[in-house]
Amino acid sequence: MNLDTQLAQELGVKPSQVQATLKLLDDGATVPFIARYRKEATGGLDDTQLRQLEQRLGYLRELNQRREAIFQQLRSQNQLSPELEQALLSADSKARLEDIYLPFRPKRRNKAQEAREAGLEPLALALLASPYTDAKNLAAKCPDPETALLGAREILLEKLSEHADLLSNLRLVLWKQSQLCSQVVRGKKDPQSKFLDYFDYQETLAKVPSHRALAVFRGQAEGVLKVSLAPPAPPGFDPLLSLKRAWKLPTSPLSAWMQETLSLCWSRRLWPMLEKDLLKQLQEQAESEAIEVFARNLRDLLLASPAGARITLGLDPGLRTGTKLAIVDATGKLLAWDTLYPHAPHHRREEALKRLRQLIEHYRVTLIAIGNGTASRETETLVRELLQDPKLKGVSSMLVSEAGASVYSASALAAAEFPDLDVSLRGAVSIARRLQDPLAELVKIDPEAIGVGQYQHDLHPKHLRQRLDAVVVDCVNHVGVDLNTASVALLQRVAGLNETLALSLVNWRDQQGAFQDRKALLKVPRLGPKTFEQCAGFLRIRDGREPLDNTAVHPESYALVKALAKRLGRPLPDILGQNEILQSLKSDPQLLQEWDAYTLQDVLHELAKPGRDPRPEFRSVEFDSRIQSLEDVQPGQRLQGVITNVTPFGAFVDIGVHQDGLIHISQLADHFVKDPHSLVKSGQIVQVSVLEVDLARRRIALSMKTSQS
Repeated sequence: MNLDTQLAQELGVKPSQVQATLKLLDDGATVPFIARYRKEATGGLDDTQLRQLEQRLGYLRELNQRREAIFQQLRSQNQLSPELEQALLSADSKARLEDIYLPFRPKRRNKAQEAREAGLEPLALALLASPYTDAKNLAAKCPDPETALLGAREILLEKLSEHADLLSNLRLVLWKQSQLCSQVVRGKKDPQSKFLDYFDYQETLAKVPSHRALAVFRGQAEGVLKVSLAPPAPPGFDPLLSLKRAWKLPTSPLSAWMQETLSLCWSRRLWPMLEKDLLKQLQEQAESEAIEVFARNLRDLLLASPAGARITLGLDPGLRTGTKLAIVDATGKLLAWDTLYPHAPHHRREEALKRLRQLIEHYRVTLIAIGNGTASRETETLVRELLQDPKLKGVSSMLVSEAGASVYSASALAAAEFPDLDVSLRGAVSIARRLQDPLAELVKIDPEAIGVGQYQHDLHPKHLRQRLDAVVVDCVNHVGVDLNTASVALLQRVAGLNETLALSLVNWRDQQGAFQDRKALLKVPRLGPKTFEQCAGFLRIRDGREPLDNTAVHPESYALVKALAKRLGRPLPDILGQNEILQSLKSDPQLLQEWDAYTLQDVLHELAKPGRDPRPEFRSVEFDSRIQSLEDVQPGQRLQGVITNVTPFGAFVDIGVHQDGLIHISQLADHFVKDPHSLVKSGQIVQVSVLEVDLARRRIALSMKTSQS
């Protein structure tokens, strides 16, 4: 099966769609560009399908590269028979490929190799061919029969354990029936341990959810847990019978020597190897699932509602070191900064209130963003008191996640942007900006530091980075970027651009002034026609010479827009936003002769709401002012909160006490819920009921069931 056909079957699409996509990818097109502007070629594949195709393509190409390397190795050894070649060609996974290659793989010098050099392989093969015969009789002609049998056994142990079909079948059975076990290490039995649930734990391997698998492996890495597999018990599972069938040995009792050899093959070779393989498979599968959960949460957070272009005051609360504040204008430019000391141990509350009022009035602040870390509720109370002043009517405040703000503050990016600003004050700037536009600010932070994943430090760094980077790129291009205000960090995520080109764009903008139209992009050094094709549709120019430059309509489709205006007999400005009139053209035969249906529909959709932001309308959470700490939370309370993290077992909710509560999957709804993501997402505001509070372990159990209302 060729690559196109295989990918088409796996993804449930047509081979022609795969062929077109592969050509575009190989020609340097990006996934966002293909998803948005090449639907006619791919048959409408969306960005999720394209990412899956791209990822699977990478795996299959790596598989083919490894296959070719094995072919070369076998040819050099003169071991590539037609049968072996066909078996390798039919291998559909890396594991299967390596199983087939295992008997031919160059090995370190071992006892089996020494036995072969001693000329004992003929004896080993004779013993395998005559499994009923007394082994001592077959070895009688050897100078030292006992030593000969020991050497022959080493050869057979190696040979018997290198059977591709046997390994595949055993892996499948053991995956479905083995038990994952963990025990607490002696001397590590702490009743407050975060691994308490796994001190004596056992679960069928195939049913272990990713979060439990990662917890067990974390416990093992920290020296708290001992992890192992328990194979299924007989008579349901008989590994010796599997060995006999694989090697076409009689199923009836064999000679005592051969029976012992099979037992040793299982206990010394097969089981240790398979246990290691299966634990690795579990860890890789759990990591893959955790990365996808992380990716979904990150996507929800990046696409959260923006408060918009409003003058904003950011507060990074603190006690001993004070509360840092920064004011930014509607474009995120820093206007003022200061440090206040309203809380213990300083208690300069009135002074802080006076300073805040002065700054708000002077800079005409309309929005206050309060970081949700230490002293956040105390700071929120202070701000609420201030905003009761009728003169400050119209100013609103809300708590904002400050996850990753300290990472940004100490980054080279922040240092370059604010070289003269103290590191501690940069966090307040980030908090203010992320309320204005979460996407534009969060792209400056390492996705792993944003705090919407679990066990991210246990995950494969390269795989995690690739997946999260893809999410950031897809989100940035989904929303679009203001070419004249975007930072280098944001621009470099635009399709076709990189850090060097983004920096070149900003430098050109600083030297030449704001871009007046998209065509001016071609004047930027090192930005050629191919890059222009990839990036232009995702870059917006507000109030420029060309109205279409503030839309997602690609310049290559401007001729279509002119044809639409001509067809309607109206100038372009008069058709923008006129959805009913525009939709009357979606089946126009003349237009469909010149333009494909996908492009026509997309252009009509964009013209109906030109320059629209696809993100939801901004809302703020209202925390209960009576709930200031964990001790204030009581069972039965009905509270408002915001989802901070969604996992396979439930969702975590910030209710304003510095300790997220958990809505277990069984408490998300009155009906059965298979996937929490189907009901909730990061950033969503929800109403919850408190079920239980565990002060010792600092845990809050919540519910969204109506029966708990």
